[in-house]
Amino acid sequence: MAGFQVGVDIGGTFTDCVAIDAKGNLYARKSPSTPPNFSEGMLNALALTGEAIGLAFESFCSQIDVLTHGTTVGTNALIQRRGAKVGLITTKGHEDAIHIMRGSRGVTSRNLNQVVHFPESQKPDPIVPKKWIRGISERIDCMGQVVVPLNEAETRKAIQELLDAGVEAFAVCLLWSFKAPEHEHAVARIIRELSPNTFISCSVDLVPKWGEYERMTATALNAYIGPVTSRYLRQLDAKLKQAGYKRPLQITQCGGGSISVERAIEAPLLTLDSGPVSGVTGSQFLGQILKIPNIITTDMGGTSFDVGVIHGGVPSFSFMANVAQYEYFIPKVDIQAIGSGGGSLAKVDPATRTLRVGPDSAGADPGPVCYGKGNTTPTVTDADLVLGYIDPNNFLGGRVRLDREKAVQAVSRVAEGLGISLMETAAGIAKIAEYKMADIIRKTTVEKGLDPRDFTLFAFGGAGPVHAGVFARELGVARVLIPLNRIASTWCALGAATANILHIHEKVDILGSPFMLENLNATLRELSKRAIKQFDHDGIPARGREFTFSVDMRHRGQINEVEVSLPSARAADLTLSEKQLRAIPEQFYERYEAIYGKGSSYSESRLEMVTFRLRARGVGRTIALPKASRLTKAVKKAALTSHRKIYWADHRKTVSTPIFDGAKLLAGNLISGPAVVETTDTTIVVHPEQRLTVDAYGNFELHFDANRG
Repeated sequence: MAGFQVGVDIGGTFTDCVAIDAKGNLYARKSPSTPPNFSEGMLNALALTGEAIGLAFESFCSQIDVLTHGTTVGTNALIQRRGAKVGLITTKGHEDAIHIMRGSRGVTSRNLNQVVHFPESQKPDPIVPKKWIRGISERIDCMGQVVVPLNEAETRKAIQELLDAGVEAFAVCLLWSFKAPEHEHAVARIIRELSPNTFISCSVDLVPKWGEYERMTATALNAYIGPVTSRYLRQLDAKLKQAGYKRPLQITQCGGGSISVERAIEAPLLTLDSGPVSGVTGSQFLGQILKIPNIITTDMGGTSFDVGVIHGGVPSFSFMANVAQYEYFIPKVDIQAIGSGGGSLAKVDPATRTLRVGPDSAGADPGPVCYGKGNTTPTVTDADLVLGYIDPNNFLGGRVRLDREKAVQAVSRVAEGLGISLMETAAGIAKIAEYKMADIIRKTTVEKGLDPRDFTLFAFGGAGPVHAGVFARELGVARVLIPLNRIASTWCALGAATANILHIHEKVDILGSPFMLENLNATLRELSKRAIKQFDHDGIPARGREFTFSVDMRHRGQINEVEVSLPSARAADLTLSEKQLRAIPEQFYERYEAIYGKGSSYSESRLEMVTFRLRARGVGRTIALPKASRLTKAVKKAALTSHRKIYWADHRKTVSTPIFDGAKLLAGNLISGPAVVETTDTTIVVHPEQRLTVDAYGNFELHFDANRG
């Protein structure tokens, strides 16, 4: 019998674990995250999940087929600026590219205050100080031809100087190296000769694309987080093997799947933002089962609110990321995030006497006031507790007791500063957070030509189902789906458990129209060879491989590019026909106008293909979720556990509200609001004029047409 597929996701507040057995049964547990030693929290979550199954820790580990882990070690090293001392080797004359940056200085539209007051903005503290940058004599031109041979003696001297200065990792990024990688690989060879155990990041092995600054930044960031991430992953891998886990550890990556622990150690940059991306991965998995092609994913945890979009069954992608004002190339599922979670702090602005919620967060430690760990500033969770949404004696299934009185005192202090009542203040804290969430969802949909009314909204994370009834209603979506009952709060961990191995291979090869079929097919074959070599190394059998090709295209003379899917092709049969080639420009025009508006393309202009891309997936075992054979509309009396006084802001009054045990609700059950449904790890708030139903798979659905039967 097959063993378990397990996913573990580390969040700012909790570490989640989900295990799936051969029959599709799900087991989920949460454990507090344990900064700075996050591996402790991960192992605790694994042990708790094993207990839920009825297995001791070592026995559980020995029965795991695939363990996929989402790590935040690299992200934390960047945020806290605790990365390695990085030495940068680049082409002589280009030493300052990483400090010059782009004109925007990495300021994005998501921070309106910085945009409005741009002259006051500053460049970030340098990831690589100038004293640790060396230019070497070498030059490759834009055609990939060697113009100046690599000066190995000069290179050796530069590397030794940086080693003597105490650098702990090297970033190697040479001009036009993605057209011919031999010089970068020669530099890496010399580094290994002089310092065999030093972490090395080469741009040609990470992001072989044009764009000198973004490529250099990606390479430097990878080196910056490399030593700390590789140390963590090696230690964790060793601990798991000691505990009895026999298979290779998989790590979630920002592209939407997983990579081997070996690849994650080489390219830790791929792990940034991989946790929120796992939520999209899990939603895509469930969307395929439910035949829901258009999904807005919303993940509200303790510190942030993350939004993703799945359109036509495919997640929205981006190829540029921004961290600490540094823009860099990386192919990733497009996630937009704001600092609006259960731990977001609520304060009164002393100058304007207005209420501000977030982006600062109480995090896991000390956490909200009601945790009783010393925080005195109220959070969104404290407001939810005051309003009555959360039962202080049944938080996390009763494993954590909340102090409602402390929450009331904290919110009361804010109420005094505003000059309004306690309940109005608590409702205001919740509503500001909810409207911020609605706003970021609009930016990821409406501003990209997508209508939220065409989508189903998935709400997950520990706090997401509490607030989804408001921010989804503001968007006009037809329904909200809280996925798989109690699993909703650990959804990113389920996404990790269901993730397939994914390698994204890219090649820049600018081809102008009219396109030569022979050149196009040669590039696709090269990408396929890379993917096959990687899969052979991973041990993925030929029958378990899937290949999806695309190309970034543009009107000649433009900078912005649009990704266009290429016709499906098997690894062994990559030759595209003339007919298929002729269809590609029309696909480009259609996609271009979907993004920029009808009539915005110009068919008389020449086109260019710029970056060719292959997403190579290793497909694991098929997961079949249990499905109820009968639907029952009537709710059992045992499911109604109590009534609780809850303040409903829309009606401005406190109402004795029915409380239901989510575990006792059956497929087909219908509940009309106002009501609250409690599960082990989250709470679903059903507002007045809303209704909740349970589908055959145990998903909770919120509808905004309460009068319809």
